[in-house]
Order: sequence, then structure tokens, then C-alpha cells
Amino acid sequence: MSDQPVQAFEPPYYLAVFTTVRTQEQTGYSETADRMEELVQDIPGYLGMDHAQTPGGLGISVGYFRDAEALTQWRTQAEHREAQQRGREQWYESYTLHVAKVERSHGFTRA
Repeated sequence: MSDQPVQAFEPPYYLAVFTTVRTQEQTGYSETADRMEELVQDIPGYLGMDHAQTPGGLGISVGYFRDAEALTQWRTQAEHREAQQRGREQWYESYTLHVAKVERSHGFTRA
């Protein structure tokens, strides 16, 4: 996981914003998260991912995808589907998922 944001890409592209509050029971979570990061990189059209966690426990992950097909391929990937189910059963108190098509994107890096 990088401490730099994912670069701005030429639109259009898609993003999935996954916002979570976790339960106390986190057995296996880190290993599964690492595996998901590994798997998503095999999806053609995957562009990158940003993560943030507040001290109060709110987690935000933003996945960037070149097109809707890439995002669908990730959403329906078998191991990812299993992890989604385990998340609902064990790791998440609540979550939201927002999917959006990016129409404008730019970035800045101090020289």
C-alpha cells in the first residue's frame, strides 16, 4: 500500500468507493485484504486503489477502473465474492458502496 494517492487518469473511467465500519471480530481480515489487493491487479483495466482509515474506525477504499467491464469483472471474481460474503458475516458492522463514472480528473505534485 502506497502513501501517495493514485494518479489522475484521462477520463472517462470508473471508481468504486467502499466505506466501512468494522466489527471487533477481525480474524483473517488482513490476510484476505492482502489477497484481494493481489487479485484485483490481475483484472485488465484495473488502475489502482487508495485506502484511508480514521482513528474512529471509518475505512474508505477507492478502486479505479478503466471501464465498467473491468469493474464488473472485479465485482464478480469468485474469491472476491467469497470475501464479500465473509465481510457481511464477520468483519463489517456496516458498509456502503458507491460506483461513479469520472468525467473530470486532475492532480498536483509539489516539485
